[in-house]
Amino acid sequence: MKICKSLLIVLLSLSLFASCKKDNFTPPDTSPTDAENARDELYNLMKEWYFWYKDLPAITLTDYKDPYELMDTLRYRPLDRWSFVADYDWFVATMSGSFVGHGIRIGLDTQGKARIAMIYKNSPLYSNGTGGPGVRRGWIIKKLNGQDLAPILASGDATAYTNLIGASTAGVTNTFIFETPEGNDTTAVTTKAGFQVNSVTLYDTLTINTVITGHLVFDEFIEPSSDELATAFAFFKAQDVKDLILDLRYNSGGYLSVAKELASYIAGTSAYSTPFLSSTYNDKKSSNNSTYNFESVGSPLNLNRLVVITTRETASASEEVINGLLPHLTVTTIGDTTNGKPTGMNVWQTANSKYIFAPVTFELVNSLGYGNFYAGFAPAKYVTDDITLDFKDKNELCFKEAIYFLANGSVSTKGGYPFNRSKQFSEKPSWMKNVFIPDKSMINR
Repeated sequence: MKICKSLLIVLLSLSLFASCKKDNFTPPDTSPTDAENARDELYNLMKEWYFWYKDLPAITLTDYKDPYELMDTLRYRPLDRWSFVADYDWFVATMSGSFVGHGIRIGLDTQGKARIAMIYKNSPLYSNGTGGPGVRRGWIIKKLNGQDLAPILASGDATAYTNLIGASTAGVTNTFIFETPEGNDTTAVTTKAGFQVNSVTLYDTLTINTVITGHLVFDEFIEPSSDELATAFAFFKAQDVKDLILDLRYNSGGYLSVAKELASYIAGTSAYSTPFLSSTYNDKKSSNNSTYNFESVGSPLNLNRLVVITTRETASASEEVINGLLPHLTVTTIGDTTNGKPTGMNVWQTANSKYIFAPVTFELVNSLGYGNFYAGFAPAKYVTDDITLDFKDKNELCFKEAIYFLANGSVSTKGGYPFNRSKQFSEKPSWMKNVFIPDKSMINR
């Protein structure tokens, strides 16, 4: 069901009370607000398209002032952690790779120190601002605006963190005191700005037991990803890569169309035109059920093995790449259990073009009919996300374990090192976590 700008006609019955001076009486404006109109649009949409529409609670619609409040109530709590409402302009900009902020993810290491867990290459901090080569993953944050950041991360207080670092608005300035890997302190005064993100964090190769192995760190499935993946896999193809370490530890989703591209590069020519994933909608919308096939890509690989680095942030499109590839090659995961989102969304733009609605509308299974992985994919080996070291450092614990597996054909012994789940804060909008939609062309208006 598409939401058109003429979707709702709201009939209001007004009782006007006469006064002794009728010509001075101005009746109150009782027309619905934009937020109330959007709320009503969302309710009608959810009754038709929501995957769990039969489980929607009985509500009084006028108890909710906007679609955000309503979605929070309508979401099917036993399973749905993902359906969302977002600002239309912000959503479109984010999915196209536009970003406003410092471009960093901050985490707490096992020693209780705040560190940079990830940084975009176009971030001002990446190239300068510190008097040196720029900030990288693993740098310690000793102070943020004069305060110790570690206790805030340890408490998990998102409000305190936001208050300290400021809104995701261009022009907000913060002062960081970093400790570099060499043990030196350096101060960076940096201002949040808009820039284009890179979804491929890095790609390179290494040789393991004479086998050329590709290494790809991939952050999100968004519009610019297609060109970035084409570049990375052309490099892998030229290097005759036979094994691949795919790092999806912070990749929480995006477009299904990009997930299909990535899976097609990995599965190779033998999988072309065979089923990658199949979607199932609710019984009202079963005509939308679809099968998505692997497609022809420019630089397909002929892989022997795939190792995927995962965390609880690995979700949705990332999990579907894993699931869709399972019938075609051996996939081994290292790190932490994934998020557990075997579902996807369609997206609607409201009549006033102010909001985006993205309810869960379908479930996905692979070519063997396997899906329903709401508990996530458990790893072959639990390994701490080692934010003390950069992604390409062979001593970084997850990367090190992936290399060990490819070198030895099995994971290391259980007593190798303890597992800890890192506490982290990202500048990504909250709705970006676990978003999974077909592609940009399927935003309904």
